[in-house]
Amino acid sequence: MAGQESSGGKKMEELEEWRLYEAYNELHGLAQEFDTPFDAPAVLVVGHQTDGKSALVEALMGFQFNHVGGGTKTRRPITLHMKYNPECDTPLCHLLSDSDPSVSHEKSLQEIQVYIEAENMRLEKETCQFSAKEIIIRIEYKYCPNLTIIDTPGLVAPAPSRKNRSLQAQARAVESLVRTKMQHREFIILCLEDCNDWSNATTRRVVMQIDPEISRTVVVSTKLDTKIPQFARASDVEVFLSPPASTLDGFMLGDSPFFTSIPSGRVGFGPESVFRSNDEFKQAISSREVEDLLALEEKLGRALSKKERSRIGVTSLRLFLEELLLKRYMDSVPSIIPLLEKEYRNSTRKLSELDQQLSSLNEAKLKEKGRTFHDLFLTKLSLLLKGTVIAPPEKFGETLQDERVNGGAFIGSDGLQFPHKLIPVSIYNAGMRLYGGAQYHRAMAEFRFVVGGIKCPPITREEIVNACGVEDIHDGTNYSRTACVIAVAKARDTFEPFLHQLGCRLSYILKRLLPIAVYLLQKEGEYLSGHDVFLRRVADAFNNFAESTEKSCREKCMEDLVSTTRYVTWSLHNKNRAGLRQFLDSFGGSEQSSIIGNSTSTGFPQDLSAASDNKQDVKSRTDVKLSHLASGNDSNMSTQTTETRLADLLDSTLWNRRLAPSSERIVYALVQQIFHGIREYFLASTELKFNCFLLMPVVDKLPAMLREDLESAFEDDLDNVFDITNLRHSVVQDKRQTEIELKRVQKLKEKFRYIHEQLNSQQAKFGQ
Repeated sequence: MAGQESSGGKKMEELEEWRLYEAYNELHGLAQEFDTPFDAPAVLVVGHQTDGKSALVEALMGFQFNHVGGGTKTRRPITLHMKYNPECDTPLCHLLSDSDPSVSHEKSLQEIQVYIEAENMRLEKETCQFSAKEIIIRIEYKYCPNLTIIDTPGLVAPAPSRKNRSLQAQARAVESLVRTKMQHREFIILCLEDCNDWSNATTRRVVMQIDPEISRTVVVSTKLDTKIPQFARASDVEVFLSPPASTLDGFMLGDSPFFTSIPSGRVGFGPESVFRSNDEFKQAISSREVEDLLALEEKLGRALSKKERSRIGVTSLRLFLEELLLKRYMDSVPSIIPLLEKEYRNSTRKLSELDQQLSSLNEAKLKEKGRTFHDLFLTKLSLLLKGTVIAPPEKFGETLQDERVNGGAFIGSDGLQFPHKLIPVSIYNAGMRLYGGAQYHRAMAEFRFVVGGIKCPPITREEIVNACGVEDIHDGTNYSRTACVIAVAKARDTFEPFLHQLGCRLSYILKRLLPIAVYLLQKEGEYLSGHDVFLRRVADAFNNFAESTEKSCREKCMEDLVSTTRYVTWSLHNKNRAGLRQFLDSFGGSEQSSIIGNSTSTGFPQDLSAASDNKQDVKSRTDVKLSHLASGNDSNMSTQTTETRLADLLDSTLWNRRLAPSSERIVYALVQQIFHGIREYFLASTELKFNCFLLMPVVDKLPAMLREDLESAFEDDLDNVFDITNLRHSVVQDKRQTEIELKRVQKLKEKFRYIHEQLNSQQAKFGQ
């Protein structure tokens, strides 16, 4: 009677464990499909292609399975949910659907192998040749342990050569995939090493990047049967079986490594097959373990301790992993239930939001949403121009150097970039990360500084002579005209590039307002998520407005530049007139004796007197009269002297084309005055026009333009504006998926709650 009770209790315990494994397998599938924030404990196998990873996985399963863990032959991780079932004489396999892991299809080993090969070929043709999405297989077999094993693609260690670039890229992709899987803290890492010297850490190098203390890692040395003959001394075997703590840093699971050997040969009926059945393969594994134990004792010259024997062979490793995983399962049950409760609440809330979103997909509500978004978007734009600190400068701000790189720098006609090293010191806030109106103001300040500091380009004698030309009514020279021709040409060539560069820079700054405004809307929960077509239309309308407004403003500025460089109005160039007169007076005094002696041509322009002030002419005539009265000279003599000087002046400027230094200096002085006058007018008019015809339209014209564009779209094609058909289809799909997830979470929640109650009742019995 007691024996029957004991047998019944054992069956009940096995049934509870079975339910526990089932629940965790479903939990793992749920996490894979819906990317939920929890995962079930599992054993993650990590190793290089030559570490015997495939053979070890097959030995743990109890049967051979081609292409499981075949290095780069496997381009997706393979999850094996293994269950011990003594009634299954042959492996019973179910392949879970990629689209819905709750659905499984019974497959033969050959059919699963064909599926894996097809996936490998598909991924090999893609840009990213590996996928982190797992192939999930459920297996029941009389030799299977109760384990969940995730077999990863084998790591590759290519040679550092240009010829191996393809293999190196493949190695990086595999390592990235494996590292991502190891980051799941629920996973037990099975780290495989094929070495007889523990100081060589090939796989551990990768594992310790994620688990530096190897506190959730089981280290396994494979191919033990090939290593034993290599040891010459018993002390070498002792160090290999029990490596010092200095060699294996950290606190690994099991306290020391495991050692395994897998007999070579395949199961089958062909001439190359070694084993006729999986039973023979299983028996060969057991025999190999016995041989390894005997060989080690012979090398050591002593019997192995119980602890040492517990680390030798696949059977010992399998038992250790089963017990470890079962303990993890039981320990995790209390923490899994709250996670499932939270996921259930999230799924319920998401389902309610999707229902609300479906009900709002009608014309009236969509139009109201669009108009509300329009008003909020414009409010954020206005706020950014006026100034705000809501948007983080470290994310959206730009220093002056960043702005030049992204929006374009000011570059002169000679191809040199402006400004130079000293300019950031001269421009306020150059090193600060700005956006919006502050960034616009700084860009305009840089423009003023750069253009305001430009000097008139050098003038050559050849340019002066070529600019003289021939008049349509006489062949004399007109140096005031010459100066005008040179000045307007230099000014046009110098300032026009800066006009285009300023337009590009300010247009770039305005366009940057769009992503910042979107960020502010998202931050305050006012963003229309899910309406991508509508949002793209608003973004396109804003960008088109910025571009067209900048172009129109630049054309207005260009008209001003053309007018000031087409016709010289002397009243615009009177600011430096006193300096020019002082230069000409000093220059004229030094040349007076040369004019009277007819030794050299002065080169004064014939209309210089016309360009002088009338008051100066009166003063000159008064000075002549006073001088004449004081000296008592005859007025006829004075008149004769003046006429002689006038004749000499005409001879040197109107009738003589020989370019004297005096003429060259006068032309240069006039060009400087005209050029600087054009520069000052260009600066003032350009800044004013960009403020009036680029900045202000964002405030007073953009709202009406956007509203008109939206209303027109609402009337013409509302369905396409909001993409209602596709949006409704997408929401319905999301709702269907959420309903499936909700049902599965509810089912799992009930299962884990039941398991938790059973575990508590068992603990209560043991406590009694």
